[in-house]
Amino acid sequence: MGCADGKGTDVTSDVTSDDTDEAVAARAGRIARAVPFTIGVVALMVAIGIATQTLWDPLEDRSLLGTVAYGLPAFQDGRWWTPLTGAFFALTPAQYLPVAAGAAVLLGWSEWRLGTRRVAVAAVSAHLVGVLGAAFVLLPLSSTSWGWAQRTAEALDTGFSAGALGAVAAATVTLRPPWRGRLRLLLSLYVVLSFLYIGVLWDLEHLLAVGFGLALGPFLVGRRPVLTGARFSRHEWRMVAFTAFLIAAAVRLLLYFVPSDGPLGATTSDSNAITVLVGAAVSVLLANGLRRGSRRAWYLAGALSTLSLLAAVVVLWVEIAAPDQLGSGGTVVVSSVPELVVDIVLWALQILVLVLGRAAFRARTSRRGRRAVLAEMNDRDTAIALLKTHGGTTMSWMGTWEANRWFVRRDASGEPLGYVAFQVHRGVAIALGDAVAADEAGRSAVLDAFVEAQEAQGLVVCFFSVTGEVERWGGARGYRDLVVAEEAIIDLPTLEFKGKQWQSVRTALNRAGKEGITYREGRLADMPRGILTQVRAISELWVGDKGLPEMAFTLGGVDEALDPDTVVGLAIDADATVHGVTSWLPVYAAGGRPHGWTLDVMRRLPDGFRPVTEFLIASACLSFKEQGADLVSLSGAPLAHAGGDTADSEPLDRLLGALGEALEPLYGFRSLESFKQKFSPRGEAVYLVFPDEAALPRIGLALTSAYLPGASMRDLAAAGLKTIREDAPSH
Repeated sequence: MGCADGKGTDVTSDVTSDDTDEAVAARAGRIARAVPFTIGVVALMVAIGIATQTLWDPLEDRSLLGTVAYGLPAFQDGRWWTPLTGAFFALTPAQYLPVAAGAAVLLGWSEWRLGTRRVAVAAVSAHLVGVLGAAFVLLPLSSTSWGWAQRTAEALDTGFSAGALGAVAAATVTLRPPWRGRLRLLLSLYVVLSFLYIGVLWDLEHLLAVGFGLALGPFLVGRRPVLTGARFSRHEWRMVAFTAFLIAAAVRLLLYFVPSDGPLGATTSDSNAITVLVGAAVSVLLANGLRRGSRRAWYLAGALSTLSLLAAVVVLWVEIAAPDQLGSGGTVVVSSVPELVVDIVLWALQILVLVLGRAAFRARTSRRGRRAVLAEMNDRDTAIALLKTHGGTTMSWMGTWEANRWFVRRDASGEPLGYVAFQVHRGVAIALGDAVAADEAGRSAVLDAFVEAQEAQGLVVCFFSVTGEVERWGGARGYRDLVVAEEAIIDLPTLEFKGKQWQSVRTALNRAGKEGITYREGRLADMPRGILTQVRAISELWVGDKGLPEMAFTLGGVDEALDPDTVVGLAIDADATVHGVTSWLPVYAAGGRPHGWTLDVMRRLPDGFRPVTEFLIASACLSFKEQGADLVSLSGAPLAHAGGDTADSEPLDRLLGALGEALEPLYGFRSLESFKQKFSPRGEAVYLVFPDEAALPRIGLALTSAYLPGASMRDLAAAGLKTIREDAPSH
């Protein structure tokens, strides 16, 4: 109720204001308790700046500089205390804002991640390594004829930036992939490029401090540092390549408009502006194509970078070995050695990214082999139309993914009758799933035609993840077969979460309700941008934690989940945080109606709602049952059933079993199979059908390449050793 004289409003306002002040004070207190080291460093900077008047009177113009600043001259004169005193000063008043703000942000974040004691150790030690290390590097170089070394050896510096950057580098160890790799990459690029292209004293200090911080981080959290290559998903590799080419364009523009005089020498502005701008524009265009995963952009970028690198190396060699031979009449035809080295470094980085992430660039553009590409896309459209017309198995939709090819059988008039989806690896045509046609006789005819067409090209043919129908077809033709998985099928019409065997599922549903976790279902492409960003982040975390690249073939990712025919299920809390995601592929009956759904992507937030997977699958089953679907397939975990212990086991069975065992700690195929038993599914055998034993070694390698298109056998061995080391008990 309100008061006519307004006093009630005033009282409410005062109370609200008091409550707000108290909340702000409480929040400030929590922050102060969380980052005392950071607050102490920044407070000392400000207090000393006021006490010495350097906040308004530049230190660099006063005799005090020689007393407090650090650098090689200070150490040569015996001023050993300067690493301590210099940390709390800035050379000019204008530098105090970035110095103090930088320390607050960088140290504050690092202290929040590492804790006060660890960040103090990291920051102080990185500061000393940067300051003292720079002096030790410059001491022998100052007596040489290297102009940069002579100039830098005479310089003095102040500030705590080396310690702050070193602390951030150390704190990256607490991040999960891919953010750990992203931040380390950005830090490394920053300090290396700054040192090479600007090269003042603090750039050298930063380079040493960040390198030390990266090495120190694992020790601070009780782990040994392990040198492993970056493991990114396809999307992440595309973004890395996109960033690399954008950085290359930006650096070339910067060097043209702002010439520098770093360790490599002075750059010039003698380059032709049109050449620089065109080169930058080409880098930007290639970057955009790489961001989309264009295969054509990958080829162009690789070819241009390689040719440019070779040309730059040749010109650099001539510039160093015989500079008088370049040009005529005293005119030099290249700008400078520094710019050549800059270009060599950038092109080498671009080539490295393109080679390491080559499996991520498979999307084809409409201009590349126009007729062939259009025909192949038409084949995919034809395959989807045939699948929706005649229906398929629970694996059929995987065959429509763009990484596949499609063999379409047509009648005399050109009308499509059926198709087989397949991939070619190491000389083997691997058919994925059953053929699709109007009836069993039609599917049999498609399979016969497919074998004839592939063998005519000298390829070995096998059929992977097929049903008993293809197993019987192959048996009648002398083919061999083995069970590679058992598909878990849930019949929805009779599904009820009642009885003891469903206790864990009911518990997950009840806990979700109590903790405010809700189920959201729909097309991922139609979800808000924030949801899609979280789904990608969860996927990157999952991929980054593995010792191998993202798997493919019968295992989709976020890109496949964006397909408009695919449905995703999300576990979302009241704060719109995504705790887990599943994607479901349609199982079409004749006439185009999805009568079932197959589980594909199943990933969870590492620190999120614990029984999120049970919650997501149970919620999806209830939703699909309500929509009138007949079944849900939890899919067959690849390699989970391969490998027999009997003496007469097939060689390929043993090979796939060994591969499944090697990948189990990394991908959890057998663990996944055990998890599915919580839903009391019925099992249906999934087969590999192949011609004869002579093809087994080739088929085994082909299947490995299909599942791990970006991994070599060396990758598999390294990942296995890493897993063994991590799982080994400590003594």
